[in-house]
Amino acid sequence: MSRDLILGIESSCDDTAAALVDREGRVHASVISSQNDIHAAHGGVYPELASRAHVQSILRTIDRALNDAGARGPDLRAIGVTRGPGLIGSLLVGINTATALGLGWGVPTIGVNHLRGHLRSADLEDARVRYPALVLLVSGGHTLLARMQSARDIVVLGGTRDDSVGEAYDKVARMLGLGFPGGPAVDRLAAAGEPRIALPRPLLHDGLEFSFSGLKSAVARVLTQSPPPSHEDVAASFVAAALDVLTAKCRRALVAEPAASLVVVGGVAASRQLRERAGALCDEMGVALCLPPLRWATDNAAMIALATWDYLELDAPPRATAQSRLAIDAW
Repeated sequence: MSRDLILGIESSCDDTAAALVDREGRVHASVISSQNDIHAAHGGVYPELASRAHVQSILRTIDRALNDAGARGPDLRAIGVTRGPGLIGSLLVGINTATALGLGWGVPTIGVNHLRGHLRSADLEDARVRYPALVLLVSGGHTLLARMQSARDIVVLGGTRDDSVGEAYDKVARMLGLGFPGGPAVDRLAAAGEPRIALPRPLLHDGLEFSFSGLKSAVARVLTQSPPPSHEDVAASFVAAALDVLTAKCRRALVAEPAASLVVVGGVAASRQLRERAGALCDEMGVALCLPPLRWATDNAAMIALATWDYLELDAPPRATAQSRLAIDAW
């Protein structure tokens, strides 16, 4: 049985994760060791603490995933491990562990682009993506639009000039005293407010690139007003501005690059508000909306394992070497 499974290992940032997935995207086991409690006191991820926590948890996380799937290491088809982008210290823990296990078990170890893992997350548990597809990848580190002719054929249409939308969410959460992780807290607070505050929509009418630093700065200025507006209204206004930009860019891209589906992936794809806005846009444009199940929207190892199956089709899959920066169109 295990020859039909790939072990995925993800340690690019602050969660240690291991999963076993078959070629069809069925998840046989998934274990995630969260570091939220460790980093909450710092208001964000503290790289050195993240690396130490990975060291402490990675072997037991992998062992539990294997046990949950009833799998043996030597019988696996391969090990796929995130090689980048991410925090170098965190990446090295996953890569060194995967390499050692692969040598010991006699199975190949393949370095996987974390961003390609997010692209494949929409096909976990069920094949959803219809090609050609327009992809919106929104996370703490990335905001970009890409066109996919197939799972292996990716062309970037536009990225962010400064902050990612996920980073903006986290910074606004810190301004509002919402703690870490910030994105879900901002969405919850926004649901209780009204988008009555005028905030900028950077680059709304210009091309397919993004910029969120100005929006973040505008929120900071609003919070210095006297009397200050309610935090609920600030959050609602920020979310409305961010989503206006995201959906406007997607609409422009769908007009310029007709597609069968819009694929929204990355940690911010867990946002209920974004899912609703993307659904309305797809209804308007007559394309299918492809979203990962909520549990697979944020960083996980199942997406890394599924992406590894694509890598096995390459003549020379990339080695597992850590890279802090890695473009989405790079293997």
